[in-house]
Amino acid sequence: MGKRTIVPFGPQHPVLPEPIHIDLVMEDETVVEAIPSVGFIHRGLESLIEKKDYNEMVYVAERICGICSFMHGMGYCEAVEHVMDVEVPDRAKYLRTIWCEFSRLHSHLLWLGLLADGFGFEALFNECWRIRERVLDMVEMTTGGRLIASVNKPGGVLKDITPDMLKVLEDNVKIIERDIKKVSKTFLNDYTVKSRLCGSGILTKEDAIKLGACGPMMRASGIEVDLRKNGYAAYDDIDFEVITSNDCDGYGRCAVRIGELLQSCDIVKQAIAKIPEGDILVKPQGNPDGEFLMRLEQPRGEAFYYVKGNGTKFLERFRVRTPTFANLAPLVATLKGAAFADVPLLVLTIDPCISCTER
Repeated sequence: MGKRTIVPFGPQHPVLPEPIHIDLVMEDETVVEAIPSVGFIHRGLESLIEKKDYNEMVYVAERICGICSFMHGMGYCEAVEHVMDVEVPDRAKYLRTIWCEFSRLHSHLLWLGLLADGFGFEALFNECWRIRERVLDMVEMTTGGRLIASVNKPGGVLKDITPDMLKVLEDNVKIIERDIKKVSKTFLNDYTVKSRLCGSGILTKEDAIKLGACGPMMRASGIEVDLRKNGYAAYDDIDFEVITSNDCDGYGRCAVRIGELLQSCDIVKQAIAKIPEGDILVKPQGNPDGEFLMRLEQPRGEAFYYVKGNGTKFLERFRVRTPTFANLAPLVATLKGAAFADVPLLVLTIDPCISCTER
């Protein structure tokens, strides 16, 4: 065994969008162990149930993470709706599905841009974020907000999308789909990208299951699990296949996310074509009394929302488990044996969101 040194990585680093600290135990240029630590931005959001009633908590849940904001709000609302036995109108389910997929589009495009930046491909970074701007413009047009939409409410949604807006959405999704196909050629075929990602950060199917990986991290190891197949919102009526890869490396995680980008465009087009007329909101009766655990597929993977009501307007308990928390253990496994120069890219391949993790 050679001489070992400990190299601190983060919490501030050019390639990290958020603060995470990892102690890298090194032998020469090889990582033999990685010890992560979080806790730099804990905000105590879950304790706000003591001050905010169950309707106001929607806006707290949305602020768990800016990138996944819409889905956090929706996951919370769906949990409350199950507790209160509220049947959400069909049109509201379709609207939620459309906004969910726009959230996935802008999250994955943000990640692709950061990956390009990690390679030093600045023009590619700008192009990915230019496409993302079009997605955010569509979110702003339909909700009034670019990141924090604030359209979810127990019982449905607060805003409708007019037929004219739906036509604009459909036209723009076609443009977004075309642009994604253009940039994907570089990510999937460029020699420099493949030399950095192929065979790097191996997470076998067995390790992914044992360590509880989720989302694209898991599906890139050949595991066909996507919670959208459980049928929340309007996904029961949407035709799509689970995107997987058997590469089990950084390249596989990139390929899965690119596949999901194109899939999201198709899901939005299907939802626009099938959306029914009708109400978008029903008013729940009484207060939450009971408990429920809601699971849904965030852009980064599986998220849990647990709510417990006691018959008053204030919840007794609200707990969230986010995908980055689940993917920290698989990340540590992928770093063992990696070259020191590959650490920033491997951290990026889990698409870390530390503000989600540290509510």
